[in-house]
Amino acid sequence: MLRTLLLNPPSYEGFDGGAGARYQARREIRSYWYPTWLAQPAALIPGSKLVDAPPAGLTLDDIVPLARAYDLVVLHTSSPTFGSDVQVAEALKAGNPAVMVGFVGPKVAVQPERSLRASAAIDFVAREEFDFTIAEVAEGRPLASVAGLSFLDPNGQAVHNPDRELLADMDRLPFVTPVYHRDLRPEDYYIGYLLHPYVSLYTGRGCRSRCTFCLWPQTVGGHLYRTRSVDHVLEEAALARRLFPQMKELFFDDDTFTDDRPRAEAIARGLGQLGITWSCNAKANVPWDTLKVLKDNGLRLLLVGYETGNQQILINIKKGLRVDRARRFAADCRELGITVHGTFILGLPGETRETIEETIRFAREVNPHTIQVSIAAPYPGTELYRQAVENGWLPDDDDGATLVSDRGTQLASLSYPHLQHTEILDSVDAFYRRFYFRAGKLAEMSAELFRPGMATRRLREGSEFVRFLGRRPRHAEGVQGGTA
Repeated sequence: MLRTLLLNPPSYEGFDGGAGARYQARREIRSYWYPTWLAQPAALIPGSKLVDAPPAGLTLDDIVPLARAYDLVVLHTSSPTFGSDVQVAEALKAGNPAVMVGFVGPKVAVQPERSLRASAAIDFVAREEFDFTIAEVAEGRPLASVAGLSFLDPNGQAVHNPDRELLADMDRLPFVTPVYHRDLRPEDYYIGYLLHPYVSLYTGRGCRSRCTFCLWPQTVGGHLYRTRSVDHVLEEAALARRLFPQMKELFFDDDTFTDDRPRAEAIARGLGQLGITWSCNAKANVPWDTLKVLKDNGLRLLLVGYETGNQQILINIKKGLRVDRARRFAADCRELGITVHGTFILGLPGETRETIEETIRFAREVNPHTIQVSIAAPYPGTELYRQAVENGWLPDDDDGATLVSDRGTQLASLSYPHLQHTEILDSVDAFYRRFYFRAGKLAEMSAELFRPGMATRRLREGSEFVRFLGRRPRHAEGVQGGTA
């Protein structure tokens, strides 16, 4: 068995780009998701170690000496961080020439040969779901025998082993919470809308929706929602409560936890018996009856991707949602006392100055408690990326490098003939200001200062948010987007 280190490498200061982040970027406030995708193979490999460098504040100088004690280092990478992650791999090889270095993540899943040829320091890349792929490499099996692996042979020819079948029996995966307990500190993980400290898990993989921009289903997880059994989930939830008595909230990070409503209700009833406060991702189409069951059994918050207030854009991105249904969902959540964190995306195909205005008005109308405003990010491997290349919406030869600035904040890489990337970037700040800086919302947020333990946190986050708006890259730092 190879001594194995699973590594989320150092990156931009404050950058959330790990194996649980859907948008790799520096957030408005300090935010870090758990590296669950790396914790899963760590749970399969005896004696392995998981290091999540960014939230732990570890630098390359900390990592290189640590890696000398291992035979195999597996780095999670992304399109925005690939260049710096390659530099980390090269530093690891320089410090320990005998170490085997592998890369995992959506970037290498969709561009395996291109990734391999980026540096001689990369010995292999694992495509798609990589849990058992990495576990087999750690067993010392020859690379040529491991399904789902790509590598260069001694002649420099790319070898792509047969694909590994997607895992159907999700209960085969061991719990990740013991890995969290062994290697991570929950106090290092902050999400502005979740109680702190929180713990997050996946109860399933894949998403039935076909959103053209969404990274994970199109590159790793697939569009079939494969789930762990109810008892399996509840057993780990109970374990999480025992391992982390400080846990204030359990978050289910499935792409759309509410896709299987009977199962979601069954898990909710079990969580209610356990007395666990929990939250999850949801689509804005969950009926009132299901919402009531979830709320009655400990649900506190739903993370909801509204994306836009324009129906045609929802159709363009294959969201499978109607604006009027989203309005009714928002009203139901308000009636039941379910907190909503709403996410929106500006710059999707069909966006105009008028639709941006429509989305801002829609957000103020449905009025989630908090929001995240992202910029449409054409990640390689997604349909949005293919559309952008075909229509000339991207700079030439762009492969994800222009998704973030040199400080890790999101950039607007798409430009349209009628709407330039600079206008999209500017509209994000306007969106935030018009949503939050109104009397009712300021009063709502200020009321949280009187909740136990919230005053210091909200004041810190408010200060971080204001500083973020002030340092967001302006036009000069944007990319020079192409036009159709």
